[in-house]
Amino acid sequence: MSNVAGKAYAMNVVTPSRPAVTWINRLLFMAARGLPSNLMGLLGLSLIHFARWVIVKRDQWPDLGQGKESLDNDYMLFCSNFNGTWDQYIDAFSDGIPNGLNLFWYSASKYPLSIPITPFKDYITYNQIGTDYYYNATPGSAQRDIKSALKVYDQVLSLAEAHGKDTPEAFAKAFNAAYLEIQNDLGDPGFGPVASLDTERADVNRLAYVEAAQACFTAKRGA
Repeated sequence: MSNVAGKAYAMNVVTPSRPAVTWINRLLFMAARGLPSNLMGLLGLSLIHFARWVIVKRDQWPDLGQGKESLDNDYMLFCSNFNGTWDQYIDAFSDGIPNGLNLFWYSASKYPLSIPITPFKDYITYNQIGTDYYYNATPGSAQRDIKSALKVYDQVLSLAEAHGKDTPEAFAKAFNAAYLEIQNDLGDPGFGPVASLDTERADVNRLAYVEAAQACFTAKRGA
């Protein structure tokens, strides 16, 4: 699947929009940026890496040698990266911010509303464009895995600093406190629900780097 890299899925949706009302969508986007509390249903979805809506006006398409385009509609480009399956993502969007989705696609032609879910899924499927090239630097990790790893990394740096200056008793206390704080972040990332060989290939490709880094760490620890 070209849209999948490890645990992540890339979605690109291009929908025609009525030029006479796309200015309303621009105002809605401005309001959403100015009042982010209205998007808490979206911001609270930890499976989402990134989501963006962009309106491309009918006279803004680049001329790459094909000649100037003559279009009847403006177009809205929706790009997103997320963890999990396509169905899980659409379901979470529709359940989390149904009214927000209806506003974001306000000017879209033949938009069926986000509820009921089946016509909405059909609409996204019909207008989705496959991803030709999709690179993921951490294919075996989801958004939560990355956040957990950063928390653990910060605690390790803090403990390393404490180890050099604290007494054994004080360090033991700091270690126990740090362990309690990050105990839920020490799990194995594992594999995603979407079948992909990219995670396995990435693990093989970076094996030499991991082994070299481990050897360097062991040497410094021994010194």
